[in-house]
Amino acid sequence: MQSDRPDLIALLGSRICHDLISPLSAIGNGVELLMMSGAVPGPEIALISESVTNANARIRYFRIAYGSAAPGQSVARAEIRSILDDMTRGGRLAIDWQVPGDVSRIEAKLAFLALQCLETALPYGGRIRIAADGDIWRIGAEAAKMKLDAGLWERLTTPGAGTEVAAAHVQFLLFPAELQRQGRTLTLQTADQQIAMRY
Repeated sequence: MQSDRPDLIALLGSRICHDLISPLSAIGNGVELLMMSGAVPGPEIALISESVTNANARIRYFRIAYGSAAPGQSVARAEIRSILDDMTRGGRLAIDWQVPGDVSRIEAKLAFLALQCLETALPYGGRIRIAADGDIWRIGAEAAKMKLDAGLWERLTTPGAGTEVAAAHVQFLLFPAELQRQGRTLTLQTADQQIAMRY
């Protein structure tokens, strides 16, 4: 169930992402102008271009995961695929977004927070699949080698339990809080090479 109180963390996330998008886009435009001006594209330009693309994707991702999500807002499937593709290009992590069509911003927010939790368990790479059947979402990860912090994962089903959370793992606090805001319950299964979420 949605609370009538403003989500200050989400509003702060939206504000920060909004303020960072413009300068990042300006850097990207500057790189394009350099390339159009006839400058010989060297490894330095390629590195800047790749870094800007990745940073832009991360900011767009954070804007959905950490930003405000009002009822009625939606995110296009093409936008989600673009974000995930730009974030994982050239990396060892593959994300298979199997949800057809556009989704509500609220649903995308939950899925992106879940993805961030799964990402921490796959430092050596792997595959994540996201699917939805009506209101039921299923998100799974598999990898030959995983790194699971039992204390962090316990927090997803038992808020307040487990180990103290560092800034790098803030998603383990935000995901269960958002589940509660939306009146959803998480079912979680973990194994040596697989993780399955259902909510």
